[in-house]
Amino acid sequence: MTTQFKTLDDFLGTHFIYTYDNGWEYEWYAKNDHTVDYRIHGGMVAGRWVTDQEANIVMLTEGIYKIDWTEPTGTDVALVFLPNEDKLHGTIFFPKWVEEHPEITVTYQNEHLDLMHDSREKYATYPKLVVPEFAKITYIGMAGQDNNDVISEAPYEGMPSDIREGRYFDAHYHRINK
Repeated sequence: MTTQFKTLDDFLGTHFIYTYDNGWEYEWYAKNDHTVDYRIHGGMVAGRWVTDQEANIVMLTEGIYKIDWTEPTGTDVALVFLPNEDKLHGTIFFPKWVEEHPEITVTYQNEHLDLMHDSREKYATYPKLVVPEFAKITYIGMAGQDNNDVISEAPYEGMPSDIREGRYFDAHYHRINK
C-alpha cells in the first residue's frame, strides 16, 4: 500500500475488501462523507449488496475511522478501520429475523426496501445476534468519491479475486466489461 491514511479526506472515496476472522468476506466503499456502498461475498448473508446507505463517518484520530449505520432491515453496523495497519474491527447487530431468514436479505436491497421494512415488522427482532469480529483488509483501492462503478452489480464467485488482481477496474477505476 502506498497511501498513508491521515485525514478524513484520505479515507473518503476508498474501496476495501476485507475478511473477518470468522471467514466472512465483505467489500465496502466510503462513497462520500455520509454514504457507503457494500457487497457481501461470504457469510450468512453472502450475495447481498447495497448502494447509497446513509452512514455516520468520522475520523477518531489520525488514520483511524469509525463508521456506523442502521439498515432498513433493522441491522446495526459499527466499523472501525485502521487502514495503515490493514485491519478493522466490525460489530454487526443482526435482528432475530435476519438470523432466522437471511435469504430474504440476499438481494440488491435498494430494489426491495418494502420487503425489508415488511420483514422487519413481520418477524421477531430480539434477541439480536451480535457478531463482533476483527478483519484483515486484503485490498485497498483509491476509487474517488461518488464513483458509481465501484459497487454496481451483484457479487459473483471470484469477484474479490478479480478486483484484487486487476481484472475488474481499469486505470480510472471504472468497471471493465460493463
